[in-house]
Amino acid sequence: MCGIVGYIGDKKAKPILIDSLLRLEYRGYDSAGIVTIEKNGLKNVKNKGRVNDLLNIDEINSLNGTIGIGHTRWATHGKPSKENSHPHMDNSGNFSVVHNGIIENYSELKEFLKEHGYTFLSETDTEVIPNLIHYCYSESNQLFLSAVKSACNKLVGSYAIEVVSGFHPDIIIVAKKDSPLVIGHGKEENYISSDIPAILSYTKDFYLLDDNEFAIISKNNVEFYNSYLNKIDKEIKNISWNAGAIEKDGFEDFMLKEIYEQPKSIRETVGTTLNENVPIHIDGLEISKEYLSGVNKIYIVACGTAMHAGLTGKILLENLCNIGTEVDVASEFRYRNPIVNENTLCIFVSQSGETADTIAALKLAKSKSAKTIAISNVIGSSISREADHTIYTHAGPEIAVASTKAYTSQIVLLSILAIYFAEILGINSDKVNNLKKDILSLPAKVETILKDTNQIKSFAKRVSSETDMFFIGRGVDNTVCMEGSLKLKEIAYIHSEAYPSGELKHGPIALIEDNVTVISVLTNKLLIEKSISNIQEVVTRGAKTFVITNQDLNHNFDEIINIPDIDVLISPVLSVIPLQLFAYYVSKEKGLDVDKPRNLAKSVTVE
Repeated sequence: MCGIVGYIGDKKAKPILIDSLLRLEYRGYDSAGIVTIEKNGLKNVKNKGRVNDLLNIDEINSLNGTIGIGHTRWATHGKPSKENSHPHMDNSGNFSVVHNGIIENYSELKEFLKEHGYTFLSETDTEVIPNLIHYCYSESNQLFLSAVKSACNKLVGSYAIEVVSGFHPDIIIVAKKDSPLVIGHGKEENYISSDIPAILSYTKDFYLLDDNEFAIISKNNVEFYNSYLNKIDKEIKNISWNAGAIEKDGFEDFMLKEIYEQPKSIRETVGTTLNENVPIHIDGLEISKEYLSGVNKIYIVACGTAMHAGLTGKILLENLCNIGTEVDVASEFRYRNPIVNENTLCIFVSQSGETADTIAALKLAKSKSAKTIAISNVIGSSISREADHTIYTHAGPEIAVASTKAYTSQIVLLSILAIYFAEILGINSDKVNNLKKDILSLPAKVETILKDTNQIKSFAKRVSSETDMFFIGRGVDNTVCMEGSLKLKEIAYIHSEAYPSGELKHGPIALIEDNVTVISVLTNKLLIEKSISNIQEVVTRGAKTFVITNQDLNHNFDEIINIPDIDVLISPVLSVIPLQLFAYYVSKEKGLDVDKPRNLAKSVTVE
């Protein structure tokens, strides 16, 4: 999940590498480092801590090179330490590598290299790579690219690597397999990054590397090679994201900024796809009535927040299309031999499009002849290139580790997809038309919630010292409770659990005692009496109650947050906003780093 960057041109590499790494800290931030090519060879500066901590190291002031690579780490093999920080060097000091991914056979490779006289300073899997490149380069008299290719042939696992060498002081070589990597093209300079946002302020023109491909990058040129080292051509893709989207724009944190960007991200995700009186057309997706009528099951496969969006998608698809839908965690789906065939439609949801388990699950579904649809926020991402069809949310860059605007955009896009399928099948016309109107009203209704957050902030301050909380809801309200509970865990480090309200008496109510906070979501008017009864059960046992609702409640609960009325099928887009803000304000009250919660990274690109 680490972040890697690179620069080659006429400017000093150090400030560009540091700036780019700071923008990549959502991928990991327990250690960092950079290597530049200086007149006397490679110079490596790294240490445990955040990227900005590198600026406190005296050696960094001597870096004047115009070629360099950098890394910000999320620890996998080896604890956070200077020795385990990237970049890693070979024993000769002539090759240096930064790596995102996991080398599964590093122990065997390490023993092989030890037998040939190599020694190791770290506990990492990555350190085998520069030494393996040196071995291939020196033992077989291979060219630089051939040596990198030979080393990669021996690696089992996932990797995106950047390699520099004192023997070749005017190029960077990169390679990719199952980990993200993009190359940004500039005028007499080129950039490398794990993600587009890190270098978006420098260029909007990008090359996208596919698995098992290599590139030799100089300041004036980029040459691409396939797995046989035959030259191939790549088209440049222009990314339309505004560079200002990766700045805080006066907000204290990226997460708060992204919460407030949700009206815009919803509007742009809806775009021109949905109009009240016109059948939906989704660019890049052509599905026939014959095919949909033969679908026996839909799977929605995702991880974390995207999986929670999928739970709402399940309810939408089943209600509008009458097709049985299952939601599966990608890491479970890929290992349990799911019943999938040519009559199964599989939808894969990933904000980054680089989630390793989701991509692997997609490949499994394709191997079983299922039709696959990817939902991603990143054009050209790995998942979009692997799926049969891709449809995009338009949330813009999401920098905070805890997802907010991507979640609501995913629900909106899943609702549009469900309506599209329903229109193809010719069912639920009245319900579909009313739902279209409600989707178009979402941005304005989100803005209404965001106008006054004082009540949420006050309650967050009141309960911020608590160690356990519970979330309850029924049906679609339970799906948003799961997301609210996750947000609280992620950024406030409070143990929380989400349960269907009707399950209280099947165990969880034993944990309710005086002053325990129970957060309830209540948007389904058909279940209002049962839901209120469940809330009363926890009140009777001394709980504090925080209720989010669009219903008229005449009950003496501790806090009631009223949200605008909306079709219950898409109510999570509104009811999640107070939950996002609640988690945010609790975290701030505790003095925590909202954007970079401990132990977490934005894109989980390793298992």
